[in-house]
Amino acid sequence: MKKIVTLLTLLITTGLFAQDITGSWHGLLTFPGGKLRITINVKQSENNYVITMDSPDQGATGIPTEKVKFENNALSFTIPAINGDYKGTYENNGFTGTFTQNNYPMQLNLGREEIKAEKPERPQEPAKPYPYYSEEVTFKNEKAGITLAGTLTMPKKEGNFPAVVLISGSGSQNRDEELLGHKPFLVLADHLTRNGIAVLRYDDRGVAASGGEFEGATTDDFATDAAAAFAYLQSLPSINKKKTGLIGHSEGGTIAPIVASKNNEVAFIVLMAGTAIPGDELMMLQNYLLGKANGMPEEELTKLGNINRKVYDVIKEEKDGQVLKTKLQSMFNSELKPLFISKGIPANQVSQYINMQVAELSSPWYTNFIRYNPAPALEKVQCPILALNGDKDLQVAAIANLDAIKRAAEKSGNKKVITKQLAGLNHLFQESSTGSPSEYGNIEQTIAPSALNEISEWIIKQVK
Repeated sequence: MKKIVTLLTLLITTGLFAQDITGSWHGLLTFPGGKLRITINVKQSENNYVITMDSPDQGATGIPTEKVKFENNALSFTIPAINGDYKGTYENNGFTGTFTQNNYPMQLNLGREEIKAEKPERPQEPAKPYPYYSEEVTFKNEKAGITLAGTLTMPKKEGNFPAVVLISGSGSQNRDEELLGHKPFLVLADHLTRNGIAVLRYDDRGVAASGGEFEGATTDDFATDAAAAFAYLQSLPSINKKKTGLIGHSEGGTIAPIVASKNNEVAFIVLMAGTAIPGDELMMLQNYLLGKANGMPEEELTKLGNINRKVYDVIKEEKDGQVLKTKLQSMFNSELKPLFISKGIPANQVSQYINMQVAELSSPWYTNFIRYNPAPALEKVQCPILALNGDKDLQVAAIANLDAIKRAAEKSGNKKVITKQLAGLNHLFQESSTGSPSEYGNIEQTIAPSALNEISEWIIKQVK
């Protein structure tokens, strides 16, 4: 799931200012499945406003803006890195406005009063001091020329420990894979380290303390980051090089086999809702399951499925980016727009949605994802594999993906592959009623104990 906004750095220029808007402004960005507090800090320098925009709930920095103005009480700027913009009007000592990302508008009003965090109950989140060694580390991805930052936890400062690298799912994730108040990788790392396993988790490139650019990167790029993390972990004197593996969640479960297929020193891999079928097939299933869970009639599911099939075929066939955008725009306007308008959705909203979809579907990450087939990499992996899926996972369908992993194992002759479907768990491995992403933030549990124990007990068996 992609984050809606990270920390934004704004340089706002203007002509003459009738109002003093310097200081801090606070707002709450609300979107399906969550909320984010936003703070804008305004300083004036000669004829310019210098503004930094904070997202206290996420803690990322440095996204620049362009085309910025504050004139006649109207504030506007664009954020090219996330395909976003903000437009607001200054009135009654505050800003009333709209934050838009990928042509999806969200109301964002800003006032002087600070918004207090609504900290959800997360009973599994560990509190310091931890009963183990923890260190902030950095390591280099030489291939990409970037430095990544993360956290290394070990049972003790010195020893010779089995170890794992945690590889996050899609979207710009920090080292804790933080999402909707949950920190799955913090909880997982804590559990594993308490059970004698060292853990390296790291911020995605361009996120939090890691260097590089997230936008424009693909699964293949992220695989080089994971490979660099693995090499760094193996270089440490307290790590047992022969007992070092990978754990990947969602897209991370696609990345782990890529790394393992190219490096025989990977001792084992754990795939948590790892994708094992081609990207277009995965998305066809995901769209159907999510639509069905949201109560969409079968007839409409079929219509949308037919449209999606055509869309993914175009993405797989058309390699020219601009031509792809044109074809997708035309396809959506001719087939999707009439369907939505027939449901009473205003034409301008439909157009905004289509623009958002075209921008997303034609991005480097998405086109690579749709075209990628994980099977060849899986077929090259000879180390032990544990593949887990929740049976309520609506994003990575359990049966289809676990069966694909079994087929890959049979083809490769790898006899050390275990696939398991965990009852009642969703894509985040939470105990869930429906599996719908709308539940993720409302569930107190971060990772079900059954999933944590499956992973740690299996790894301990591999490293004996």
